Amino acid sequence: MSKNSDRFVTIGEASKLKGVSIDTLRRWEKEGKICAERTDGGHRRYKLSQLLDIKDERVRKTILYCRVSTHDQKKDLDIQSELLETYALPFNWDCETIKDMGSGLNYKKKGLQKLIELLMTDQVERLVITDKDRLLRFGYELIFSICEYQQVEVIILNKRVDTGFEEDLAKDVLEIITVFSARLYGSRSRRNLHLLEKLQAA
Repeated sequence: MSKNSDRFVTIGEASKLKGVSIDTLRRWEKEGKICAERTDGGHRRYKLSQLLDIKDERVRKTILYCRVSTHDQKKDLDIQSELLETYALPFNWDCETIKDMGSGLNYKKKGLQKLIELLMTDQVERLVITDKDRLLRFGYELIFSICEYQQVEVIILNKRVDTGFEEDLAKDVLEIITVFSARLYGSRSRRNLHLLEKLQAA
């Protein structure tokens, strides 16, 4: 064994190395799977060789994902979160709640990016959402495909009966108008404000 494997790493470094949470490392310590040395300041240090000896111990967790479009809907975001956590509670899953705020057309939301990263690094056992549109307005099938590939269970609490084409189209158009209205509000030009007035009238 190399000298490098005899060195000690911080709890943060150990978490990244093993792909588990800091809480999982502390649980392993309580269970006697690993031992931690303490610095003079009381910080944990783990021996690299011990960490490398732990095989296939990555803990896959349950992600509870909720999203709203605007800051005005923060109350709805809290309601979603509470509903998901209440549903998961009896199962005693290792859960993490991801709250997102932004349009269903925005693929760059921080929460969504974090969810994709967790999925791609095989850290998710199941994904629980209130409605498929909470992921994305368009393209949620892509997230479901990633879940299928990574053998992640998907639980949708509100499985509504499929709506008609006209109703779906109306919802999509409203979503697009909401996004572009926000962008137009961000620009102070008289021309954009005039366009916004026309959109609102329509």
